[in-house]
Amino acid sequence: MLDSRKVVLVALAGNVAIAACKFAAAAASHSTATLAEAVHSLADTGNQALLLVGMSLAARPPDDRFPFGRASELYFWPFVVALLLFSVGGAFAVFEGIERVAHPVRAEGRGVSCAVLGLSLVIEGTSLRAALVEFGKVTGGRPLLRALLDARDPTIPLVLAEDAAAIVGLVLALAALGASALTGQPFWDPIGSVLIGLLLCAVALVLAKVTHGLLIGESATSEDRMRVVELASGVDGVERVTQLLTMHLGPDVILLALKVAFRSTLTVEEVELATNGLEARIRAAMPRMRKIFIEADSRGDLRGVGQKD
Repeated sequence: MLDSRKVVLVALAGNVAIAACKFAAAAASHSTATLAEAVHSLADTGNQALLLVGMSLAARPPDDRFPFGRASELYFWPFVVALLLFSVGGAFAVFEGIERVAHPVRAEGRGVSCAVLGLSLVIEGTSLRAALVEFGKVTGGRPLLRALLDARDPTIPLVLAEDAAAIVGLVLALAALGASALTGQPFWDPIGSVLIGLLLCAVALVLAKVTHGLLIGESATSEDRMRVVELASGVDGVERVTQLLTMHLGPDVILLALKVAFRSTLTVEEVELATNGLEARIRAAMPRMRKIFIEADSRGDLRGVGQKD
């Protein structure tokens, strides 16, 4: 089972330590690239805190205002994170880099910045490894990219993207500091900041696109939909599924609406028993199908039945 909270807590602890060290190094060295990385880590720290808020809200039980529960909080807050990553992390780094190109400041103590950035690489690598281990539990042997695209829980993919972007950003910052030291040209340092900012903006836009689809209501995977059809076909009295609609309300909460053609010789009582049996069978085999609605309809609408993504 995916332990999203564990991954987020590991990332949060790492980013708090990293942000503090980077800000200290940026103050000592006046390095724009290091400052951009410090703001990046600060943004990541806030992002993980927001993810924890979303997890806490999503765990609340259904009530009169939210009869289907609040599992969609796990989609809303990652979308907010994507926006913050763009505005706070990316836009600040680009702005600060352009400002320092126009008004250069002599960098000092590059050794301190390089040491902190190197240590940050180790910590970010640890966080990335923890996220990969957890995500690997649910890939089902699929390639990583395909598993990420099929994921209906954006939390771990988001942490993966943040950690990967952080590692690339750290490499860019180190390269900028190195180029500035080797050439004696101070503009390489703020150019590194601009590149880091553009990287963060690109990652934020990708994350926003992924969470946007989940936020407005993505269907279950084609494998899940085909599994429902298979389970329905094995129930006595069911001839075929004539319509199948699904929507993720949260990573582990799926709404399922079925129209089913029952054998024409069944009585009303037998149709009711078959309906209850079908619902029980789906719930037992697929616990994520939390909200199930089944209607007897021999004509229906074939949309969604066994349909590929």
